[in-house]
Amino acid sequence: MNKDFVIPPEREPRFRALLPFVVFVVFYVGLSVCANDFYRIPMPIAFIVASAVGLILDHRRPLMEKVEIYAHGMGEPNIMIMCLIFILAGSFAAVAKGMGAVDSAVVIARNLIPDRLLLTGIFIVSCFISLAIGTSCGTIAALTPIAVGLIGPMKIDPALLLGAVVGGAMFGDNMSMISDTTIAAARTQQVAMRDKFIMNFRMILPAALVCLVIYLFSGRPGTMQQIPSASWKDMLNILPYLMILICALFGMNVMALLFFGIVLAGILGIFTSSFSFWTALDMVGKGALGMSETLIVAILAGGLLSIVRHNGGIRFLMNKIEARITGRRGCEAGVFLLTAAINLFTANNTVAIVIAGPIARDFSRKYGCDPRRIASILDTASCVVQGLIPYGAQILIAIGIAKTSGIEIPSFRLIGALYYPILLAAALVLSIILKSKTEH
Repeated sequence: MNKDFVIPPEREPRFRALLPFVVFVVFYVGLSVCANDFYRIPMPIAFIVASAVGLILDHRRPLMEKVEIYAHGMGEPNIMIMCLIFILAGSFAAVAKGMGAVDSAVVIARNLIPDRLLLTGIFIVSCFISLAIGTSCGTIAALTPIAVGLIGPMKIDPALLLGAVVGGAMFGDNMSMISDTTIAAARTQQVAMRDKFIMNFRMILPAALVCLVIYLFSGRPGTMQQIPSASWKDMLNILPYLMILICALFGMNVMALLFFGIVLAGILGIFTSSFSFWTALDMVGKGALGMSETLIVAILAGGLLSIVRHNGGIRFLMNKIEARITGRRGCEAGVFLLTAAINLFTANNTVAIVIAGPIARDFSRKYGCDPRRIASILDTASCVVQGLIPYGAQILIAIGIAKTSGIEIPSFRLIGALYYPILLAAALVLSIILKSKTEH
């Protein structure tokens, strides 16, 4: 690769630049439906095919220049940071499982949460943890191993259980005062985070309550096995999880958090004779390798976004949405669609808000919309999409950690069980429609 390579300017906006994403959906979803098996088509293959289409589209640029643009997107800092989180999450899950933390957490959870309230309890715990630490990825990385451990003894649908974890994590990502998305939305609209929180709360409360009711009446355990009593060793084994949560509350970086968890779990595992030093190192390596498909998907998605952006696809979307905005309802709907579309392509809700935020602020000033309301829509729309896309960090982490524990869940099966993000999307759309009607 040429070290002096300078990214060329974007081409003029055009619909054809979005073709790679159409190819991805048709290839991955279409062939999976035809085969009636979402395991049949590996997601990396779908991204490779879509990427090839993206590289072929622009005939004016030499192939090597297009590959450089693609590679620049693959190595984009946000993508690489996400990959580091994947690696650390996989290693932590493997070491924690090896030293008995998962089994102990399952025993304690079954003692504390009644069987009939399992899904509700997991969802609420995920909500509160994410609300407290401000990161959905950290919440999912910490809770997924415990949720996966509950699948066997409780005989419950794994998609429902992971859906409760991811849904609760997205609740906190959207509402937490220390979340990147909250900070980005409030700053780009120049409003107080408290005001944005109040606006959000009015919108998400109905969705959260309906979700709780659904969990109360669905996914009841298939068998009622005898629950073993928790021992002092169980309390010691869950120390890595407790320390991760405590450190997160004090604002520790998610990567430092997971690294600290790996070290602590390894030390405790050696201390309790659960494994040797060499076995611990082997677990760290195997846990990281277990996330390989997740890493590949994230890197290929970054490259695909880069080539689509430079072919004019993202700008085409922005222009089309802006051209159709009329009045306050159109402004709010436009901000929703713009943020959702950008998030769909970037697979990063914070980045989507940063890109869409300044444009949304111009819209709100032009059409007289409440900036607090626009900040709330920005954050909520990005969290809805981020929680539902199969190549987003949240779903990739959940599926990747489950896979390291021997449980494979197709991404679209998990998406179908993500009740909270789906209900949140419905609540957002209804709030735009109903609010606009009351203004006329």
